[in-house]
Amino acid sequence: MTELPLAGPAPAISEVDLEVLAAWLDARGEPAYRASQVLAGVHRPEAGTFDDLSDLPVPLRAALGEAFRFSTIVASHVIRGDDGLTAKAVHELADGQRIESVLMHSPARGASAARTTICISSQAGCAVGCPFCATGQAGFGRQLTPGEIVDQVLHWHREPWLALGADWRPGAKTGHYNIVFMGMGEPLNNRERVFTAVRLLNDPQRLGIGARHITVSTSGVIPGIDAMVDDLPQVNLAISLHAADDELRDELVPLNRKWRLDALIAAGRRFSEATGRRVSLEYVMIDGVNDSLAAAERLAGRAKGWRSHVNLIPLNPTPGSRWSGTPLRRVNAFAGVLRAAGVATTVRDTRGREIEAACGQLHAQLARRPLPGTSQPLVGLAPR
Repeated sequence: MTELPLAGPAPAISEVDLEVLAAWLDARGEPAYRASQVLAGVHRPEAGTFDDLSDLPVPLRAALGEAFRFSTIVASHVIRGDDGLTAKAVHELADGQRIESVLMHSPARGASAARTTICISSQAGCAVGCPFCATGQAGFGRQLTPGEIVDQVLHWHREPWLALGADWRPGAKTGHYNIVFMGMGEPLNNRERVFTAVRLLNDPQRLGIGARHITVSTSGVIPGIDAMVDDLPQVNLAISLHAADDELRDELVPLNRKWRLDALIAAGRRFSEATGRRVSLEYVMIDGVNDSLAAAERLAGRAKGWRSHVNLIPLNPTPGSRWSGTPLRRVNAFAGVLRAAGVATTVRDTRGREIEAACGQLHAQLARRPLPGTSQPLVGLAPR
């Protein structure tokens, strides 16, 4: 059981353990049921402060506000794109660090239900340094706490999204709700806090997001993949591959110099065999770099024969990049080679390009210049 800190910033209510909260309430002479009541209240979408928990006595609301932070996010700036179906939030944290999260809504089509995906960050910046990724080029700020991770989801949980015409929140009968750790940072380089955040998101007394609706992505941290087998076996795994040979992957994903491709694919196989879950292999298509038919054949050799699924993602533009995305015609030809080899393959839609919310574009440090949808640099963020 984690105790409340004696000094430093107040803990975020989103990450406080139920037993710790219960002990704090008990010390105030509150009945035992208050702990579950508080947790349920702060996760209601209409709650923006402790004062909104109208089923609690006013003195208790005030005490909660003194002992805990309602959110670790002090301000957010939201930019919308894709005719209102995609939105990016630039979040400012208490120490001035900025991170980004993205909400993408897919309306119901035919037999497919509506689906909402929230892409969240696990670090401020990233130390992996992939040259095609804006976040990687920004450098590393610091690890995010479990509360800072969960509060990104809670931001969207509370954000009015009436234009969608459907209840997209957790547990909604009108659609599916997914969380992907594909924002800023390498999740498995912040493993302990990310795993804690996953458990908090999954907790039925909080948001209750099903483990099978949560995906953790990694650029290849093999010890973290193996830890997921034991600690998060119901959670989905995505591996950012981007190349099927070590020489090219050393350039595109510098982490490959520590954990080589053969070992990485073997780790993905271990995860799939132990959990029975399919592993996604993410592959950014870069014009003239990794998109030849020969590269497709090498990738097919890595992906076939086990429970994997390849996602092809044309490279999204980032400031100062020397590369461009593969044209769709050649992406489809590449996909054809994989499918002919029996590899399940999807060509991903590009969502959020116009607001710099697509894969590889998240870069909160760019808030010092005007962002799409603004006329001024985001020197000071407007409150949520």
